[in-house]
Amino acid sequence: VFPSLAQAQASVANQVYQELGQPSVFLFCPTEYCSSLCSPSPSQSRYLQTIGQELLPGIAVIWTGPKVVSQELSAELLEEVEAVLRRPPVIWDNLYANDYDCRRVFLGPYMGRAPGLMSRLQGLLLNPNCELQANFIPIHTLGTWFGSELGSCAHPEHAGMEGALEDSQGAQDGSYSPQEALELALRDWVAEINQQALEPGK
Repeated sequence: VFPSLAQAQASVANQVYQELGQPSVFLFCPTEYCSSLCSPSPSQSRYLQTIGQELLPGIAVIWTGPKVVSQELSAELLEEVEAVLRRPPVIWDNLYANDYDCRRVFLGPYMGRAPGLMSRLQGLLLNPNCELQANFIPIHTLGTWFGSELGSCAHPEHAGMEGALEDSQGAQDGSYSPQEALELALRDWVAEINQQALEPGK
């Protein structure tokens, strides 16, 4: 019926989206959802080009970055993806995900994401560790990063300045510092653990 997989997927997604009354949040995960799955690249992928052309504009498209688990997200990559999809992507961030390897637990701060990215996104989803309590630092530091992103939206001239990620003095000028975010999260986590220890029956 369809000349390509992409056209089939876009047609079905469009029909479901319209049948549901075009909800404000409707997410589509493409078969090529990261750069490493694209051939030869996101901008030259016939599949993504078709998805961008055929998918109704109210449908958001999920993207994980250069890889399924991306250590870094750059402004340049997001510009390329936005251009081919004809919409800002929703990042499905697998930085902490360990459902594919239960021996892996990442407890570090949210990092490797260029400042100013939120202005280039339609949204961001964090795929957490499977172990509930191991997500305190990931979620806490994500909140700190998001707070700095809200500040950078007020100063668009800083968008895409990736070097600021490594700036240990970041909090002083409003940019995000992973180390400072980690220290803040650890202080709050210790306070939470101590509070729980005082509760009866703990």
